[in-house]
Amino acid sequence: MRLGCGAFAAGCVLVEVLGVALFLRGFFPAPVRSSSGTEHQAESPAPEPSAGATSNWTKLPPPLFSKVVIMLIDALRDDFVFGSKGVKFMPYTTYLVGKGASHSFVAEAKPPTVTMPRIKALMTGSLPGFVDIIRNFNSPTLLEDNVITQAKAAGKRIIFYGDETWVKLFPKHFVEYDGTTSFFVSDYTEVDDNVTRHLDRVLKRRDWDVLILHYLGLDHIGHISGPNSPLIGRKLSEMDSVLMRIHTSLLSEEREAVSPSLLVLCGDHGMSANGGHGASSVEETNTALLLISSAFERRPGDVRPPKLVQQTDLAATLAIGLGLPIPKHSVGRLLSPVIEGRAMREQLRFLHLNTVQLSRLLQENVPSYEREPGFEQFQVSQKLHGNWVRLYLEEKNSEVLLNLGTKVRRQYLDALKTLSLALSRQVAHYDIYSMVVGTVVVLEVFALLLLSAPQALGSAAELEVPLSSPVFSLLFYLVLLLLGAVHVSVCTSTEGSCYFCSLSWPTVGVVLVLVSALLCAVLSALTRTCVDGKLLRRNPARTNSKWSELDLLILVGTVGHVLSLGASSFIEEEHQTWYFLVSTLCLALCHESYRNCFLGDNGESPCCLRVEGRFVRAAPTVKDKSTGCDVLELDRVCTKPSSLDTLRGCEKAMVLASPWLVLGCCRLLRPLNHTGVQWAHRPDLGHWLTSSDHKAELSVLAALSLVAVFALVQSRCSPMSRVAMALGLLGIYCYRASIGHVLLPWQRGSTAVSRGIIEARFVYVFVLGILFTGTKDLLKSQVLAAGATVKTVGLWDVYSGLVLLAALLFRPHNLPVLVCSLLIQTVMTKYIWRPLKHGAAEVAVMHYWFGQAFFYFQGNSNNITTVDISAGFVGLNTYVEIPAMFLTAFATYAGPVLWASHLVNFLSSEPSSGSALRRAGFCYALVCSAPASVYVVLVTALRYHLFIWSVFSPKLLYEGMHLLVTAALCVGFAAVDQARVQSRSGRAAAS
Repeated sequence: MRLGCGAFAAGCVLVEVLGVALFLRGFFPAPVRSSSGTEHQAESPAPEPSAGATSNWTKLPPPLFSKVVIMLIDALRDDFVFGSKGVKFMPYTTYLVGKGASHSFVAEAKPPTVTMPRIKALMTGSLPGFVDIIRNFNSPTLLEDNVITQAKAAGKRIIFYGDETWVKLFPKHFVEYDGTTSFFVSDYTEVDDNVTRHLDRVLKRRDWDVLILHYLGLDHIGHISGPNSPLIGRKLSEMDSVLMRIHTSLLSEEREAVSPSLLVLCGDHGMSANGGHGASSVEETNTALLLISSAFERRPGDVRPPKLVQQTDLAATLAIGLGLPIPKHSVGRLLSPVIEGRAMREQLRFLHLNTVQLSRLLQENVPSYEREPGFEQFQVSQKLHGNWVRLYLEEKNSEVLLNLGTKVRRQYLDALKTLSLALSRQVAHYDIYSMVVGTVVVLEVFALLLLSAPQALGSAAELEVPLSSPVFSLLFYLVLLLLGAVHVSVCTSTEGSCYFCSLSWPTVGVVLVLVSALLCAVLSALTRTCVDGKLLRRNPARTNSKWSELDLLILVGTVGHVLSLGASSFIEEEHQTWYFLVSTLCLALCHESYRNCFLGDNGESPCCLRVEGRFVRAAPTVKDKSTGCDVLELDRVCTKPSSLDTLRGCEKAMVLASPWLVLGCCRLLRPLNHTGVQWAHRPDLGHWLTSSDHKAELSVLAALSLVAVFALVQSRCSPMSRVAMALGLLGIYCYRASIGHVLLPWQRGSTAVSRGIIEARFVYVFVLGILFTGTKDLLKSQVLAAGATVKTVGLWDVYSGLVLLAALLFRPHNLPVLVCSLLIQTVMTKYIWRPLKHGAAEVAVMHYWFGQAFFYFQGNSNNITTVDISAGFVGLNTYVEIPAMFLTAFATYAGPVLWASHLVNFLSSEPSSGSALRRAGFCYALVCSAPASVYVVLVTALRYHLFIWSVFSPKLLYEGMHLLVTAALCVGFAAVDQARVQSRSGRAAAS
């Protein structure tokens, strides 16, 4: 079966996406759910230890608090309460921290620092898996044992207002609730007003036990404007007034209550320097935790600096405070300051219940638990506790009891700390079988692409896929039978815990057939490669080609980048790798342009020949200027002199200066957005532009950038698209002015800020209009079999529509990134690729490199923090899942998408492109699949690495998403190439 190499590459990448998806499903396994309905059945509490006598305390202790109010402020970073911002904007809270009856903590959250996993950690005390960052967009019901379910089972009445994620996690748990959409980040006022409006009515009532309030406005402000926005101070002041209302109401009720109440002020995660969250920086993981109750004694002059604890510790503390069992899977430990005012026997009882729960969890998860230091400490603590109980029952000297009780308490606290740390290290649970199957699929596809490269880059740009060969048919059935036997053996020994084993047999059969077919194809390609190698050795005349310096740079750079993914530091600072590679590429292009110009002028072999994507130095021959040459058909030998000889003086000077111009643009963009880890906290030009003091400068820069975008794009657009582009760019500026990012010329001061819904939708109309016009012209040109120049008009209109959409979604300070991208594309097209006659393979790899570099020039990184989710809500007045996810993904990967789209336009615009588009699609698929293929192997080998969740896992998600984008782009490559083939066939039939 013969296939064009572009269509073959697109199919391979789609299969690789399936393999990566299966690998991710194994690497991020779904938690095991109990179907028996006994998950939340209460177990008998461990009795109080006793030495030689039966204890009389076998039940849970009574609740410490009659009512509990949890006020969760999304993205409440610790310095917002305990730092200068807290002193300035939260005076009442600052008073409670310094002099009130309270205990303050800095609660450390584990990555991923997004809302849904953090809520699970707060209520279950367990460490959610990294895959929960995906489930955050559509939270499933939480079936794991948790405080909310325990409270409901105990008959407590729970009321909730705020983020609807709670309603999804705990359906039918609240006697009253009002959920608000958490993902519509453009709203930071109504989303909190809808919570506060219930306060007065609820606080006057006494028919509830637990009140949960989740405020989202602070997090939304961070996503829109960052942590230094003046809106942050106003929101903190608003939250401080809400806290004061709740606290004063609880104090007034306590006069008639039997036991005191507890007010918990906490955050789910922090906020990075850019306003996002999701990664593992200190700003994102450290959150404020304040426990306020009249039960906490506070001596005059008692200064208590916030103590660092784990966020998972709150679940055990709330369970003890409400008189509930500690959740079974909690790895947290009781916050001991909460029980300091209680009698010694009660304190030891609470600590004993916590250590028993952790020790049971350790026994279930660690086979060699008896050798764990924490378990040994627990046994010692329990024995000492029993001795203390015996002395207590015998009514010995109180001073002896106090000293021994203090010793036992200290021993319990040490055991809790050691057990919690040991359990936290056991959270990595992998579905190895699903990971192996996914890895095999990915590596087979990559090997097939790699072995097919010589044939794909040949003269026909087509591949022979001999799946029907009789020899390999026998191998296919043998491999299929072997894989089926392995599957049955693995699934019967794993007791159904593997995801791949839980699939239906038809689905498993399709996967096994696919794996077997890929293996046969790989072996066939390997055999063909070996045969071709023998033929080349027998015919030395065919091996006279050699690699140029640029070819070697592309090869070494691509391989070096792939190998660098095995080091966490290179992943955190991957932008430096791409900055170095594109800078080196510019220097190599400069060297090549100088060599072509000056050697050509001296008559020393001015022509570079290309065979199968490689340069071939031509022997000095008589030049025939009338001889034509298709520079994009890599299999043909160019016998005409370099086109630099036909350029005028100013044009030749531009060829020599172009690499330096590109290098200068890349260097100017680097300080615009500091990314990565090491220097991300340092102020950059983007922070300077987005500050409120430099709004005028940002406005001028945004206006000039939009004008430059129009100037760089409009020349090849159709007249209708040109008008739509101009109006759309004008609408973008009006949109940014309406939401307060930039100033209009007639504005003298600050004006009312709106959401810009109308202005953004105005731009969307023109984006859709340009895309529709381009698609219509493209289809029309194929039907009419028009020439190459006319055919590219529709493609360029589609490209210009994507540019307009990117300009809308980019932050105003990032518009120069878009301008530089368009400028570099224009300069490289006119003065590098065409005059120097680069092949399709080289051009494709260069587009890939620049696309990756501009991904980081936007300010992106391998941390989830840098994903600008506010782009998903431009022009939306409510949360709509599919458009929001599409817009967010496009804004994130705008750099690679625009460069890949430009590659299609560039190759399609050549009058004699031949099969260059197929080769380019194949090369683009190959260089994109290489990092993903190697990275799944590296992640499997490093799955127990210290930074597996903070560094390697986020990068794995980025690689999976980038491969999905690449699959869509390769399908686009194949579709455009197929349309060109049909157009040529139509013209041939007509003639």
